[in-house]
Amino acid sequence: MADEAVETPEEKSAGSVGEVFRAFLKLGLMSFGGPIAHLGYFRAELVERRRWIDDAGYADLVALCQFLPGPASSQLGFALGIIRGGGFLGGLAAWAGFTLPSAILLAALGLLSSYVGTAALYGGVIGGILHGLKLVAVAVVAQAVWGMARTLTPDQPRAGIALSAIVMVTLAAGSFGQVAAIAMGAIAGLFLCQDENPPAGSATATPAVSHLPVPLERRTGAILLVVFALLLVLPPLFKAASPYIGVFESFYRSGALVFGGGHVVLPLLQAEVVTTGWVLPGQFLAGYGLAQAVPGPLFTFAAWLGAVMAPPAGGMTGAVVALVAVFLPGLLLVTGMLPFWSTLRGLPLAQAAMRGANAAVVGILGAALYTPVFTGAVQRPMDFAAAITGFLLLTVWKVPPLAVVVVLAVLGPFLTGLY
Repeated sequence: MADEAVETPEEKSAGSVGEVFRAFLKLGLMSFGGPIAHLGYFRAELVERRRWIDDAGYADLVALCQFLPGPASSQLGFALGIIRGGGFLGGLAAWAGFTLPSAILLAALGLLSSYVGTAALYGGVIGGILHGLKLVAVAVVAQAVWGMARTLTPDQPRAGIALSAIVMVTLAAGSFGQVAAIAMGAIAGLFLCQDENPPAGSATATPAVSHLPVPLERRTGAILLVVFALLLVLPPLFKAASPYIGVFESFYRSGALVFGGGHVVLPLLQAEVVTTGWVLPGQFLAGYGLAQAVPGPLFTFAAWLGAVMAPPAGGMTGAVVALVAVFLPGLLLVTGMLPFWSTLRGLPLAQAAMRGANAAVVGILGAALYTPVFTGAVQRPMDFAAAITGFLLLTVWKVPPLAVVVVLAVLGPFLTGLY
């Protein structure tokens, strides 16, 4: 179709909401491996293939989402949807396409969990397929690191920043190390990355900071930030009026107060739903295992928890309330910050800081390529060979990521039998 055509970098015009939804639905069906892997899938589809944005603009958005609490990959998708789709509808289309496949599946499995044993849902051959999908994540993240390093760390200062970021996130694991590494990169960029780019075409020339056409006013952004704060403080005052207000308050607070997203939110959710007796410990662990077995954001685990929650707050309504509540704070924050971010990043000093922060993002992805992506997937020599094959298919033969997903998923059951 015409609106699906791949554009040149000079043709980053706004697309349709339908185009955004279709692109993110594809990502929602194939993005296995967690938030770091999602960044690789997004880059392969939206930077490399569709050319909606360049590497510099993409890394800028990654840095913003890493700074904010909430699910970073979902926030990034929402921001890209706003920019490409021309406003809130584009953001909602991106979120729906990326989130609903796994959310609907987990909610349905939660409703059926009383009748079907959860062990049967992800054992045997299916477990082998999931192993193959983990190897896909290795190939995709390696491709992202390779491509972004060539663009965003073309000189010694930025390569040094990326190396320092790798050391920082290795010594300080978790979201704190990631935020600290990006902050370090931004500060280092102020001192090391202020020089003008060399003339275009020279060996060390790099793209100027790209323009992000954010279709939102700063007043709108400020209102959204106020709404974020109000939803954090008001629901506790009214949760006695309805069990679903209590569910909303618990999941909203969990989504609002966690940096790094994904696995980091699990202790908060466990405290909210298990210690209160809403969800049994066995149900929590079974849902966590299933959430890792489906594509898309791990935050869709909330749909399972809402579905299996004890009456009167469970069922499909509970799944919808929990799902919306856990994502909403992060989406409000990134949307509220976008208009200010677009202005701030245009200042010369901010551009120098962003060059350093972008180099740090490359380092963070490089560290994540080893752990948890590589260490969580590669268990034997043939796994390594399969992951390298996927990487070469993506980078040398330019095979679409979806085809690599199918190839390695089919190989997965055979690889698990090779010891």
